[in-house]
Amino acid sequence: MDYLARVEGEGALHIKLKQGKVEELILRIFEPPRFFEAFLVGRSYLEVPDITARICGICPVAYQMSSVRAIEKILGITMPEEMAALRRLLYLGEWIESHVLHIYLLHAPDFLGYESALEMAKDHPEVVKSALQLKKWGNQVIEILGGRSVHPVSVRVGGFHRVPKSDELDPLLAHYDEVRRTALDAIDWAAGLDFPDLRRKVEYVSMHSEKEYPILEGRIKSSGGIDAPEEDFEKLFVVSQVPYSTALRYMIEGKRPYVVGPQARVNMNHRMLAPEVLDRAKEAGISFPIENPYMSIVSRVLEVAHCFVEAEGFIRKYKQPRIPYVEKDPREGEGAAITEAPRGMLYHRYVTDGKGKVKEANIVSPTAQNQTTIEADLLELAPRLPEMPDDRASWICEQAIRNYDPCISCSAHFLKLDITSD
Repeated sequence: MDYLARVEGEGALHIKLKQGKVEELILRIFEPPRFFEAFLVGRSYLEVPDITARICGICPVAYQMSSVRAIEKILGITMPEEMAALRRLLYLGEWIESHVLHIYLLHAPDFLGYESALEMAKDHPEVVKSALQLKKWGNQVIEILGGRSVHPVSVRVGGFHRVPKSDELDPLLAHYDEVRRTALDAIDWAAGLDFPDLRRKVEYVSMHSEKEYPILEGRIKSSGGIDAPEEDFEKLFVVSQVPYSTALRYMIEGKRPYVVGPQARVNMNHRMLAPEVLDRAKEAGISFPIENPYMSIVSRVLEVAHCFVEAEGFIRKYKQPRIPYVEKDPREGEGAAITEAPRGMLYHRYVTDGKGKVKEANIVSPTAQNQTTIEADLLELAPRLPEMPDDRASWICEQAIRNYDPCISCSAHFLKLDITSD
């Protein structure tokens, strides 16, 4: 296969079998250097949120939020409660629009047997209609709070350049009951899909908070026993690179692959999901932990429903903050922060000088962390592939990659499939 459908980019998968056993599996990613961390060196700390937002057109808010939190640690800024709530609402909007894009337009065709969402729409118009309805609402949140729906411009260190007036959030309630119902009904739809069987023992890693479902802050926790502050990220997760790929990959202490993203978050934090979401999940027969990676679509649907339920509270209680941002003088220091991007933990670390110029930057995307696990899933699937027609084998491999919704603009470029067998 020259291209992987419904994942933007390109790369290659080479599987070599000998006497029915996998002798070699190479997931080759052609990721060109992007130099964002180098771009930041010498820049003012105030420029960082807008520069990092350009890393991804699907989840720019995630990059803004991780960057501003890291820099606010350096400056000693504590976010007022009303502005923290506004940031969380903005992030909920991004989770909705990003998850819905993947669930309905990129992943659903796999389960319903179509090559594309356009083909799927002919027979399942209600699925595409739901997607457009939900995504439009998420985009509207970002536009109202962020100034525009793509690469929003209102976020800044210390708060917002501009905060909306109290009545500016009212349009979000106009069709709220309808979209909320659609989001909750999607739980039944997702639970009823036919999932290929793939079960492996993996370690799930996500942020964890005792007060709310993790998005903006928390501690790093894993199903394998990790419980650490976000500043320990680079001590816990060791980066490496293989000769056949330009994509970086991370492992716990350099030894254990792990999973970040919606499936990890749901498995580690499902008790923090909204009660309505948990009730619908129970009625749909969904139990935790969700271990089959092909069921990641279920985890995303649960998170979308949670976002709609939680967002209503913020919108109805919203009062315009007295000031749009907190400002402090620049100073020398180092700060690291993690927020939960739609695809998983997004780590930023910055070192600044006394004038607030960036001296050093490190940014770790979710897909870089999932890279080793994606390859492990393919390794598990490989022995089954020779028994399948080539198009079916390619489809199964593609779907395995799409389970993780690889970051389109910031990480994986996949897939050219090449199987040789002795």
